[in-house]
Amino acid sequence: MKVILLNALLIISFFAIISFEAITVNAQLENLPDPEGGPEHTERVRYPVSNIILQERYPETIVLRGPQTEKKVALTFDDGPDPRFTPQILDILKKYNVKATFFLMGARVNAYPDLVERIIEEGHIVANHTYWHPNLVEEADLDTLEREVNKTENMLNEQIGYRTNLFRAPYGFLYNELVEKLSDLNYTVVGWSVDSLDWQESPPKDIAYNVLSNVHPGAIILMHDGADWEGNRTNTIKSLRQIIPSLKEQGFEFETVPELLDIPYKK
Repeated sequence: MKVILLNALLIISFFAIISFEAITVNAQLENLPDPEGGPEHTERVRYPVSNIILQERYPETIVLRGPQTEKKVALTFDDGPDPRFTPQILDILKKYNVKATFFLMGARVNAYPDLVERIIEEGHIVANHTYWHPNLVEEADLDTLEREVNKTENMLNEQIGYRTNLFRAPYGFLYNELVEKLSDLNYTVVGWSVDSLDWQESPPKDIAYNVLSNVHPGAIILMHDGADWEGNRTNTIKSLRQIIPSLKEQGFEFETVPELLDIPYKK
């Protein structure tokens, strides 16, 4: 009888813990700001101006890759911090001793300061990804860009103690005047040369294939640690367990974007 009671208590305790964790996550998600411009899978199908063309026009402002002379790459993550996925990605990066660059939404920085603190404490770099994640090309308004960028810059400065000079546009969408304004604001615009397409929520092996089949020395790899309310980055997390060991076996080293490009990350 004692054994039966003990087993019953253990089962009750187990489900109580699971329920508590579920309640905690749900409570956190009540504060989760959604991307103003819409989910990645609906917006990224549009390409207003190619980043390659913009980089050719503004080589001092836009970067898409690092030097191709050494087997070094940079992992980058957009749209966080997100309490559903960012902690799990940080756990994997810590396990493999990899440092990454996180392009953060200001509204989510405000909602989850503890996650921003963890990102910094574990040696990663944070950068500006606007405050509400609008479609800047659709807005077509320099004042919107400046407001979004400055609000996020100020928010980050309050939390991490410095002003970042690294920026990535939501969906990667920009045009000439927006790039010129970002240059005036003393930002380096960071694009990418390898797109994991993880926003399509394909199986982990497909996400890994997208990266591993396109990787090159100096690659800046685009991934996402955040999603909209209905989005899911679980397959991104699983794919990292394939991508990181495979690249290390091939002799690649992982660096943050400022390390890869040999540029400062503070203003």
